Amino acid sequence: MTFEELELDDKLCRALTEMGLTRPTTIQTMVVPVAMEGKDVLASAPTGTGKTLAFLLPACQFLLDFPRQHPGATRILILTPTRELALQVFEQAKAVTQFTNLVCGVITGGINYGTDKETLSQNLDILVATPGRLFEHIQQESADCRDIECLILDEADRMLDMGFSAIVNQIASEARWRKQNMLFSATLEGAGVKHFSNDLLNEPAVVEADPPRREKAKIHQWYHLADDLDHKLALLTHILKTQISSAVVFVKTRERLQWLREQLQKQGIEVCYLQGEMPQDKRIAALGRFKSGTVPILLATDVAARGIDVPNVSHVINFDMPRKADVYVHRIGRTGRAGAKGTAIALVEAHDYEMIGRVGRYMNEPVKARVISELRPKNKAPSTKGKKKPAKTKAQAKAKAKKKANTGKGKSTS
Repeated sequence: MTFEELELDDKLCRALTEMGLTRPTTIQTMVVPVAMEGKDVLASAPTGTGKTLAFLLPACQFLLDFPRQHPGATRILILTPTRELALQVFEQAKAVTQFTNLVCGVITGGINYGTDKETLSQNLDILVATPGRLFEHIQQESADCRDIECLILDEADRMLDMGFSAIVNQIASEARWRKQNMLFSATLEGAGVKHFSNDLLNEPAVVEADPPRREKAKIHQWYHLADDLDHKLALLTHILKTQISSAVVFVKTRERLQWLREQLQKQGIEVCYLQGEMPQDKRIAALGRFKSGTVPILLATDVAARGIDVPNVSHVINFDMPRKADVYVHRIGRTGRAGAKGTAIALVEAHDYEMIGRVGRYMNEPVKARVISELRPKNKAPSTKGKKKPAKTKAQAKAKAKKKANTGKGKSTS
């Protein structure tokens, strides 16, 4: 199928060609027709399979089919959980509308309020926003939601994880005259997403895309067992110096990130980094240096586990394993995007070893061990047969023996 066969406007098709896109992905072919009919949509698809355009294309087509008749406020509102994802969606919106007169804007936390107000003062056709910052403007009456005709939630499961459900519901109530809603989530499982969709959607078309192999990430995965933190650092340094062209390295905390940054700099390895509560200009600058290839290694906490779409990331390295298997999947989704090949490596100490099994079960694909000959672990992998039960105290043993003796007395001897 071609984009023209989806009955998209010639200006949108021309922009897609300019973007180097020749045919729609599975999620796009499934969502665009039902969304263009005006139905609400509840959709899920693996990361890196083109879901952003799956909601942008029908939204843009609607705006072109029903052009603005008079000046006004935002018509299409797209909410994303993180600043980086908001900026990415905004860039795609600008790219796909480049040959139209549609006006796109973005507001996120970390940006000067004056800049936001300048954005909101325009006749915006499409606004991409993070929920917290937009709600602040609604409370200050500097954002008007009465003209919103379509509400789109991107990565709704992540919004729930970040505690945005109440704010999103309040924003939705401010936009209560809207005609359409679309909710996109990495998974439709779990009570949270179901409650979210029940609150916001009206008899939605449910779309769960299972893309063909050419669209799915081709990610080779393995782990290295590490004896301790020093051994883990040695493994990382070796990998970065010998195997990497472009890598995102995930750590668990900001403190760990700063420590690791200093250690790698001592080894002559230059890195840029992303973490929570980082000024927006620094976040944008760090991503810019990484995307351009000026600095090929990005250190990140889980603020970057979702939505960061950087072409040609060769490796994702879990220096620290996450606490949940689904977070691992979102982390490694930064490589192998849009059917490209990628590599995911986990550096695992004994206390994280159990997570390797959980990840394998979650993905229905075992993660196997590898060894770097000059950095072999001295210790064996922990047993996965379960922990030994704690030894009984003398009092417990005595009580059990007494109970056994009393039971024996009551038994028949015949």
